[in-house]
Amino acid sequence: MKSASYWLDTASNVDTSDHTPPSGCVDVVVIGGGFTGLSSALALAKRGASVVICEAGVVGGEASGRNGGQCNNGTAQDYAGLVASYGEEKAQSFYQFYNQAVDSVEQIVKLHDIDCDFRRAGKIKLAAKPEHFEKLKRTHEALVKVVDPDAKLLDADALRQEIASDQFYGGLLTPNGAQLHVGKLVHGLASACIEKGVTILQQNPVVRTEKLSNGNWVVATPHNAVEAKSVLIATGGSGPGPFSWFRRRIVPVGSFAVTTEPLSEQQVADLFPGKRSYVTSKNIGNYFRLTADNRLLFGGRARFAVSNPRSDLKSGEVLRKALDDMFPQLASTRIDYCWGGTVDMSADRLPKVGEHNGMFYAMGYSGHGVQMAVHMGEVMADMIEGKDTACPWVTRQWPAVPGHFGKPWFLPFVGMYYKVQDLLH
Repeated sequence: MKSASYWLDTASNVDTSDHTPPSGCVDVVVIGGGFTGLSSALALAKRGASVVICEAGVVGGEASGRNGGQCNNGTAQDYAGLVASYGEEKAQSFYQFYNQAVDSVEQIVKLHDIDCDFRRAGKIKLAAKPEHFEKLKRTHEALVKVVDPDAKLLDADALRQEIASDQFYGGLLTPNGAQLHVGKLVHGLASACIEKGVTILQQNPVVRTEKLSNGNWVVATPHNAVEAKSVLIATGGSGPGPFSWFRRRIVPVGSFAVTTEPLSEQQVADLFPGKRSYVTSKNIGNYFRLTADNRLLFGGRARFAVSNPRSDLKSGEVLRKALDDMFPQLASTRIDYCWGGTVDMSADRLPKVGEHNGMFYAMGYSGHGVQMAVHMGEVMADMIEGKDTACPWVTRQWPAVPGHFGKPWFLPFVGMYYKVQDLLH
């Protein structure tokens, strides 16, 4: 078993060994080489801007290359709950923006001929309790009214035609979501950036940002210093560097995954005939899907802990048990990969976009970043150019998480709370 992301291990590396900072002042420095940084750099470069990306490690090496590879439409929160909290109009704008995000990924993949196994597969949310199915009924009613008329409610009998597990009481199918190989998408976006003249400085963690008297910025790493007219922070809240303001507002929650050996065609036909993306309805639940080579990728929060080799291994054991409980047919199937990463959660689980002290930012995708981070490329290019944007995530007030000073000491307590909620509700 490899302690590595399946996505990163099975995608080509991005070679930027010959990249050096251009002389003089560039238009934009992007800090962070994940989906947000790459897509924003590409959008800016296509508009004629000179762009440098500073990446602390390798492009896509963190959340963008360590997720479940689901590119779903729909929000992180229950839609009916969003309507109750924000009103119908705002909830609609949230949901429709995610629809647009999936479309953006598809368009970029086609435009730049990125071979990343993109496929419209649909997502099924699986009701782990009878009362969860009742909640899905209410959500289905709200969805089909306006924002997702193709959504389909599946009772227990209908669900058995989709997935061979007896743990669920029904499900909600939203057919417009997609799935893809995120490692290959990272490589494709980075290659497109390079073709457009973007300089990518890997292994260059930012250690200092300074505003100059002429209004420009200096962004310094241990190896380079780049002067730029604008700066975009696309690190998420947990990245290294002088970004404590953001770290106090984003909670990095560990997310873990395992991947099996390739399943046989018969196993696939018996267990997952639609080859969709799946997510369970519990707070500490699971997400899973088949890869293009028929491996089952099975992930979840597993433990409320940060990702490190020891934590990943313990979480892999938790996930193995959950997989066997859900699909005893796979109890003898070998696990080939086990890895972890962090999900940058905002307090309300909505993305955060804006400007702080003159620097632009986009982050806080809360587990739904594959599609939204890519979609934010054109949005951030508009913002940096001073154009109006209809993005619903633009943040005017963003208070810090109480008691959060950069290290998530409270994660075990959050985990205990959600475990109790899963027992009670």
